[in-house]
Amino acid sequence: MTLSEIKARWNEVLDLVERENRIAWLAFFDARLVSFDNNKLRLSFVDAEKLSGVHDFAAVRKESHRKVLEQACVEIFGEQIEIMTE
Repeated sequence: MTLSEIKARWNEVLDLVERENRIAWLAFFDARLVSFDNNKLRLSFVDAEKLSGVHDFAAVRKESHRKVLEQACVEIFGEQIEIMTE
């Protein structure tokens, strides 16, 4: 699988996350997909943080929310993908 393939279906992943856990969706919906290597998907929130103002969305990016996102990736792509953030 490539980063381009993941990007092409990322909205499906986010839709599934939103149905499962709206807070998890809020934590990750504005992430930028940076790289994919060895089944590790790196997400960046640099652009999102510029627009967040006084809100600290990083505070809601909990382990449990990351697991919801990883499970959605399994369901959409059929393989385990580890989510990394920067």
